[in-house]
Amino acid sequence: MLKLYEETIESDFDGTIIDIETIGTFPASISNDYDSRRYRHAPIIVGHISKDSLKIHYVEQIRYISALIKNIPDIFSNLKRPFYAFNSIFETAVFYNNCDIMILFDYELNKERTEWKGMAIQELGIDNYDDPFNDRGIRCLNAWFEGEISECVTHNRACLLKERDILLKRGTREPDTLDFHPL
Repeated sequence: MLKLYEETIESDFDGTIIDIETIGTFPASISNDYDSRRYRHAPIIVGHISKDSLKIHYVEQIRYISALIKNIPDIFSNLKRPFYAFNSIFETAVFYNNCDIMILFDYELNKERTEWKGMAIQELGIDNYDDPFNDRGIRCLNAWFEGEISECVTHNRACLLKERDILLKRGTREPDTLDFHPL
């Protein structure tokens, strides 16, 4: 069953910031970070924040992941460009591998491909927004499997707010280029 968390929020930017949470692992056979096949993760949470709202679409059980995947094109059809992400290669590849759609991001929020969001928020003096996992996505994955869904949603909300603040404080850069390969 698909779930939705939403709140009204005021932000001063145009477009939509997208942040996802996933389950899965990185295949040892593909070490190239720019190869779409490296990101075979299944989305469990798709969050987005815009000028006036924050929404998080999520599932609580593995059996509903296919329903979320099926709904992702509809989610994107209602979002306003430009699209931003902190690690757009990851988001783009997950959507490509799971939904067979190519969602290209307009802007990247990380300073460089390997920047950790935790370091960015520390350097910029950005609030943690009660993130229970302190920017460690692996902890979100583990919590989801333990049934701690509300903490996962809280983490995604915090990520969206931190990414908004990164955008407003530091700006963006051009996104890295992903090499698309069918699975």
